[in-house]
Amino acid sequence: MVKKFIKDATSRSAESPDDQKKLESMMNPANAGQSPDGPSDQTILNFALNLEYLEAEFYLHATTGSGLPDDMTTGTGTRGEVSGGHPVSFSNPVIGKYAKEIGGDETSHVAFLRSALGEHAVSRPAISLDAAFTAAATAAGLIKSGETFDAYANDLNFLFAAFLFEDVGVSAFKGAAPLLSNKTYLDAAAGMLATEAYHAGIVRSALYNEGMIDDAVFAAVQKLSDARNSLDGPTDDDQGIGTKAEPIFIPNDANGITYGRGAESILNIVYLNPSPVTSGGFYPSGVNGDLAMSGGTRS
Repeated sequence: MVKKFIKDATSRSAESPDDQKKLESMMNPANAGQSPDGPSDQTILNFALNLEYLEAEFYLHATTGSGLPDDMTTGTGTRGEVSGGHPVSFSNPVIGKYAKEIGGDETSHVAFLRSALGEHAVSRPAISLDAAFTAAATAAGLIKSGETFDAYANDLNFLFAAFLFEDVGVSAFKGAAPLLSNKTYLDAAAGMLATEAYHAGIVRSALYNEGMIDDAVFAAVQKLSDARNSLDGPTDDDQGIGTKAEPIFIPNDANGITYGRGAESILNIVYLNPSPVTSGGFYPSGVNGDLAMSGGTRS
């Protein structure tokens, strides 16, 4: 069943002639654009691949009990193992269906990026799905020091954990868009941004529904948002899901535009550290590729 799930998700990444043409264009070294003011397109896509590895592993463990197959985790850099993660006994089957479809999308993203990057694709870095969630929940004040947060214990814990990732994924693709010089890469990134935004909207809506049952959910999500916002600098670019009376399903600025983050700020969040570091949090040994150091908060 797990192999079929992976196969189905992987096959969707290049099922049409247009998709295949995009892949062939991407794999042509002549198309690996270099921005004069920033990292190469290849570097940016490899950074995105690190994030997609994390999201795919998170959802696959929740829905299948296993992660990505070995042949989807090799590449340049040090290949790491995944700690933690187990199937969620979803009490609400709708949330379980959300998780399964999102897991399929994230697996397809991994397959697509690996195909696009070819021999230049980075391997999956070491990923924490246990200690990192406990550290994040402790920092946010959801649990007390010394307690353990199991992201797979129940529907609500799973949604809290998904909330930590999804808005970050949206802001990462938004931040990367201006740096991509190859239009084919940009088209692919725009498509993945849209998919991640759908995911984030689903998770936010599901959490709002949970808040209608237990009002404490709104305060808990706000704590997670505040903790995430404290890691990536002084800019207030993170929003919870609001309140029962005034929900925030779509986080954006005064112009109705979603927030973007640079690679350094993204790493501050996933490393769970506001200082300039090269590892920690969900990536205990750091990410693979040229973009590996977080930026640190700036006043």
